[in-house]
Amino acid sequence: MKPQKSFVFAALLLIASMLLGSCAPAATPTAEPPAPPPPAEATTAVEPAPAEPMKITLAIEHFSVIAGTTWSGAQDRAGQRIAAKYPNVTYVYRENVAPDQTNPFAEELIASGANIVVGNAEFMGLPLKDIADTYPNVYFGSVIASDLSTKPNFIRFFPKQYQALYLEGLIAGALTQTGNIGITSAFPNVQVIRRQAGFVLGVQDAAALLDKEINIYVKFAGNWFLPADERAIAETLVDTYKCDVLTQQTDSSSTMDVAKEKGVWFVGKDMDIVGEYGWSDTDTVAVSFDTRWEVIYEQMVLDYLAGNMTPETILYPGMETTMTLADGTVVPTVDLMNDGKIGLEAISPAALPLIPQEILDLVEQRREEMMAGTWDPFTAHEFVSNGTGLELEGLPIPAAGTVVKAADVEATTEFLLSMFNFDLKGTTILE
Repeated sequence: MKPQKSFVFAALLLIASMLLGSCAPAATPTAEPPAPPPPAEATTAVEPAPAEPMKITLAIEHFSVIAGTTWSGAQDRAGQRIAAKYPNVTYVYRENVAPDQTNPFAEELIASGANIVVGNAEFMGLPLKDIADTYPNVYFGSVIASDLSTKPNFIRFFPKQYQALYLEGLIAGALTQTGNIGITSAFPNVQVIRRQAGFVLGVQDAAALLDKEINIYVKFAGNWFLPADERAIAETLVDTYKCDVLTQQTDSSSTMDVAKEKGVWFVGKDMDIVGEYGWSDTDTVAVSFDTRWEVIYEQMVLDYLAGNMTPETILYPGMETTMTLADGTVVPTVDLMNDGKIGLEAISPAALPLIPQEILDLVEQRREEMMAGTWDPFTAHEFVSNGTGLELEGLPIPAAGTVVKAADVEATTEFLLSMFNFDLKGTTILE
């Protein structure tokens, strides 16, 4: 090859080599990992503030003074217990309220914020029905004596006190040595007759168990709180009728005072009068029963808090229904209670040795059964009319000896609360 051709060929090879190199893929540089994002600013979630609980004012209109009474005293304590358990509930009251004052006081209380207004006796609580429609967002309530009228926001109520009175009757029947028991009573009405019937059935069961003959004498004072008249009746029961156990369906302490003076046993009602009021002592008070109206008031409060504008309007709880108080104590609607003790322990230490064991066993058994809701004296026993009582419109007193209800038949709530208008056979009504 000539030198010139050789030079040209070499130049061509060099150019081809350069062209091939320029077509080769470029080397890919190693990728750097992405930089982490800057840390987010710390944030605190803002919880919505809890809703304020609804504020309720429970207003009780007491028919009597509170101090020195077992009925209004127990209901005043109930209001205090409700307020102690529920910080959003305020309890206010008026006392010594007459029927013509009921509604003016109620409207004054509502204007001040009351959501629940109660009359603690039927005769002065019933007028609340007349203003219930005017205040549809207010609950009204009244104790039942015999009238059962209601409205969607007018609630009627009563505790089954007869259950505790039955237990008291067992104890009273065991204690009497003369065979005579006396009752200072207010006046004939369904409420009084029904409660006395529970006591009478207990006395009669004790008499049957112990093979004793026991007379039960009742004398009416004419009203709930007539201390002088109640004293005179109690003295007559002891001096003339030789009663060595006294009880009452009235509200003053006169009958208990007479029992202490004359050295006979007294059986209390409505409250633990020794433990709550320091009235007398267990040398006179054999036993009492305590009523926890707060069980009923709590249901009304809880229904109102739930916005229930069609609550249950007839409330009739017994020993099976309970409330847990602010301190954790669980209390049934009614129970035996004396000097701060409950159940069998409520029986006076001085009375206890005088009561046969079979009666103590029966008291314990029946109490437990009633608290469990498995037994009731008004279901278990027949109702035989004494031929005395209170004639109601369209409802005459059944003739003496009439079996109005058979044993082991459950009486209706309507019958017990509004139609029980006759004394039970074996009761002597004194003029």
